[in-house]
Amino acid sequence: MSRRAATLAVASVLILVLALAGSQMPVPYVELRPGPTSNTLGTNEKGEPLIKIEGRRTYPDQGHLNFTTVTYRGGPGARLDLFSALQGWLDDDVAVVPEETIFPENESQEQVDQENTRQMEASQQSAEAAALNQLGIKFPVRVLVDSVQKGLPADGRLRPGDEVVAMDGTPVTKLEDVTGRMEGRKPGGQVTITYKRSGKEEKAVLKTVASPDGGTDRPVMGVVLRDEYVFPFKINISVGDVGGPSAGLMFSLAIVDKLTPGSLPGRTFVAGTGTITPAGEVGAIGGIQQKMVAARRAGATVFLTPADNCADAAKARPDGLRLVRADTLKTAIDALNNINAGKGDVPTCS
Repeated sequence: MSRRAATLAVASVLILVLALAGSQMPVPYVELRPGPTSNTLGTNEKGEPLIKIEGRRTYPDQGHLNFTTVTYRGGPGARLDLFSALQGWLDDDVAVVPEETIFPENESQEQVDQENTRQMEASQQSAEAAALNQLGIKFPVRVLVDSVQKGLPADGRLRPGDEVVAMDGTPVTKLEDVTGRMEGRKPGGQVTITYKRSGKEEKAVLKTVASPDGGTDRPVMGVVLRDEYVFPFKINISVGDVGGPSAGLMFSLAIVDKLTPGSLPGRTFVAGTGTITPAGEVGAIGGIQQKMVAARRAGATVFLTPADNCADAAKARPDGLRLVRADTLKTAIDALNNINAGKGDVPTCS
């Protein structure tokens, strides 16, 4: 073998070795794939009703109102290798996204999981409130202290679990009562918070300070509040190891279905996604393409889609899946009723 041929052979081997080694290098990306779907009108992994209502008359329900999920692979401590990421980029059903999309900077896997669990719990509360509001069922709302920020005025004065009942002598009935009254104020002013702790009513006079996040004109007390809904009967949602807020719409629909005669999905296999507010507004979610694929694989023919996801969903719609635009809980209910009645007045993604 000539010296030139030997050099080329060695170089080729080195290039191959480097390519193989490079393909095993971890990269800061996460792979998103279609996840399992669950029927909100069915049972969970333990064979128990996924949604169980006690203390209120319910009606037989049937059919499918499936919520959809996305599974991911990768992340801090378990990064994808370059070869896997390239494979994902070539798969139409897979999305490969930057790691920080799923794992915010400086957050561990455990912190992300905890936040997903918190979001799921919050979405269930919002879904229950939205369903009852849709049905005209009244229920009181309490404003509770969720957390207190160390070193700010509320530190040492208020505690998690305290119920805020008034602000500057005016009753508080929902979170917006507090946030709305803080608007237009300047740091350095005083706020009198009337609260209940262990059944006893007390007051705390707090001096506001500039927000530590850089918003120097925004006054804060250093307290994070949340609404707690006091429902007139018990609603239990058991989904197992699933996190995030995107099943809210489907939870609300199932609760409405259980509390009213008839069947919302009828004989149509319905799946969908979307966050929900207590007022019934449907919000956008992530992973719309993977959720549509998961729904179609499960057998769905109708997919309820948040309005803000419609444009992306229409571009990647699987064959055989009808996209129905869901702006609110009410429009989603109306759309399903019209589909059952064979009417064409159904909002779509186009």
